[in-house]
Amino acid sequence: MTASSATVPVESAPPSGARLAVLFPGVALATAVGVIALAIAAVEDRLFGHPIVEGLVLAILLGMTIRTVWAPPVRVEAGIGFAAKEVLEVAVLLLGASVDLPLLRRAGPSLAIGIVLLVVLGIASSYLIGRALGLPHKLSVLVACGNSICGNSAIAAVAPVIRAEKEHVASSIAFTAILGVAVVIGLPFLMHPLGLSNYQYGVLAGLTVYAVPQVLAAAFPVSIVSGQIGTLVKLVRVLMLGPVVLFFALKHRTDADAPASVEGARFAITKFVPWFIIGFLALAGLRSAGAIPAAWVTPTRSLSSLLTVAAMAALGLGVDLKAITKVGRPVIITVTASLAVLLVLSVALIHTLSIR
Repeated sequence: MTASSATVPVESAPPSGARLAVLFPGVALATAVGVIALAIAAVEDRLFGHPIVEGLVLAILLGMTIRTVWAPPVRVEAGIGFAAKEVLEVAVLLLGASVDLPLLRRAGPSLAIGIVLLVVLGIASSYLIGRALGLPHKLSVLVACGNSICGNSAIAAVAPVIRAEKEHVASSIAFTAILGVAVVIGLPFLMHPLGLSNYQYGVLAGLTVYAVPQVLAAAFPVSIVSGQIGTLVKLVRVLMLGPVVLFFALKHRTDADAPASVEGARFAITKFVPWFIIGFLALAGLRSAGAIPAAWVTPTRSLSSLLTVAAMAALGLGVDLKAITKVGRPVIITVTASLAVLLVLSVALIHTLSIR
């Protein structure tokens, strides 16, 4: 997602006023596409009680569709790149203010440890499946993180630190999102065949459904208990986003990024940690310590969501849909197989921990 940043290098950027003029057309276009996506989601919500396809997903799909039938002019490229990278990083940072770390303790140590283990095993198995099917390394990482943590948000957060190709980001988000909708619709039908209680089903939803809004859509219709525990478990999964992104930030540093000497390694490590991830963890800590008022959580989460929608629209506008079809089938198979593994692991965790 850094290709467009070359158009206006940070080192030689024009004065702030001139740079705003350069960025404005692209940012405005991405914002307009995002607003349209949210409007469509609002219509879905009015007709069906909840969006069938989230605004975030609609934004990137709409952006890709526009890009496929109409090549944006050069004058909007800088703003599109800015929205797809810097705006997205701010959105991820703000997400930390809505994460409540003490939820990990309230969920119980055994369940919390089980969730962490599930995320690790999910990422590893999904990655191996992707590689076995011939997916590139970075695309396999994106699919694995999207499946195992929090869908689009995880993909969007991991992509900058591994320097993923725009086509890989878009394809992984698109197909993961499509399957995520199918999971929301189909998961409740597994409750009785698997002999799950309302509480157990909530845990299953929290462990397998990709996005928090999708967890609500999949769990609350079953019961209030299912919705509450599903949301709790899902939030514990989301807590893994920071450590996972930090891991990949360290793992994917280039030789040029490496410290010049062993003595300098201790101090140079901060350059390998993206600023927005440091901010994410800092805000999460402040939120848990009570330094961020509870009244700020909802507005901050809403702002983060809006910025993410605009960023995803920008990402879509920078990708030609025709390029994605080249990797479509392997991605679909990888995401589907990874989800099946995640379901099996989740059911095994529920029974191993004797969750009732």
